[in-house]
Amino acid sequence: MPTTKEPKAEPQAEIDPETDAANRDGEIEAILFASDRAVTAGRIAEALSITADEGGAKVIHDAITRLNESYEKTDRSFRIEKVAGGYQAVTTADFADAIAAFQAGKAQRRLSRAALEALSIIAYRQPVTRAEVEAIRGVACGEVLRSLLERRLIAITGRAEEVGRPMLYGTTKRFLEVFGIASVRDLPAPEGFKPKPKAKAKPAAEPESAEPDMPDTPEQAETAPVEDAEAKTESVLTDP
Repeated sequence: MPTTKEPKAEPQAEIDPETDAANRDGEIEAILFASDRAVTAGRIAEALSITADEGGAKVIHDAITRLNESYEKTDRSFRIEKVAGGYQAVTTADFADAIAAFQAGKAQRRLSRAALEALSIIAYRQPVTRAEVEAIRGVACGEVLRSLLERRLIAITGRAEEVGRPMLYGTTKRFLEVFGIASVRDLPAPEGFKPKPKAKAKPAAEPESAEPDMPDTPEQAETAPVEDAEAKTESVLTDP
């Protein structure tokens, strides 16, 4: 019987590692630009089917490092920064004026001074009760806390173990995103809240004693009266 020859498999072209890395960097960059929030390395790896055996999150970290190096070399207006436990593409501070001018016509809901003060107290002292916030600010904070809750900058994290079980407040992931930090540990140290060290008082100088010198030893105590008597006798005999 006539036999049919099986077609020979064409050799697959080898993928250049540098080309593969460049393609992956582009995919990661596209995901971050498509998202309006920070994306974790694990979520990116899952989207690109990068398993733990293939490097997982480390592959994402390395790719972002290469992307940022490329942005810096070409003087781009943005970087990929770690925000709220993930990564997000953000513009650099050098272009803040241009962005502010572009957004000038948009209605912006800015935080009031009272809201910023309350938010700062919660950020640095969380978890904290409403009574503690009001004690520090010296005024009622009910409306301010309600506004911060509506903006999702703070959340109720539990109840305090004290009389009345008041609610405890803490910051949220949205707070980290708005202020562009990875965690509350990245908040600047509140140097202004630290009390200044008190100067140590210098010890007062001891006043000079008006008492006569006392004999140091028993022998000196015994000979002192005898010497005094001899001195007086000699004075009497020599006086004219």
